Amino acid sequence: MTTDVVVLNGGSSSGTTTLARALQGMLDDAWLLLGVDDLVDALPQRGPGATATIAFPPDGSVVVGPTFMRVQEAWTAGLAAIARAGVGVLIDDVLLGGGASQERLAAALDGLDVLWVGVRCDADVAAAREAGRGDRVTGMAVAQADTVHRGVRYDVEVDTSRASPQDCARQILAVLARR
Repeated sequence: MTTDVVVLNGGSSSGTTTLARALQGMLDDAWLLLGVDDLVDALPQRGPGATATIAFPPDGSVVVGPTFMRVQEAWTAGLAAIARAGVGVLIDDVLLGGGASQERLAAALDGLDVLWVGVRCDADVAAAREAGRGDRVTGMAVAQADTVHRGVRYDVEVDTSRASPQDCARQILAVLARR
């Protein structure tokens, strides 16, 4: 069976997007890279719709409301539809609820061949990256470094604090080649 979807799960500033771009450049076919940041960017930025979706308090946490959950459900259904139409999808995600979030995403991807990738990064390395970015709430990287992996089952795990994006992508490609 050919893999339809690769889910890369890692905390904020762990390097999931950079890794996904490296992987995308090494894959033989055209794969779409779509991530939770794309979803967040597509949400209303002001008005009543904005307050009911997602918030980023100054403590580095992320608070999602019921509207976000509804929108996210539609988003994941769309990602699954793309894969079912025959286009590979790289999902760059932050599974805030750990295993429970994986179960929700897996249900949307039911019937597709999915490779689950854990993108690990030492909290101090992720925090340094976060500080250099300037587009994240301070503390988000540390808060998410371990929690996004709790209860999640992976086919392969990589560590972006110790290896380059290209080396991590090669690890993932090796697993894909064996499937």
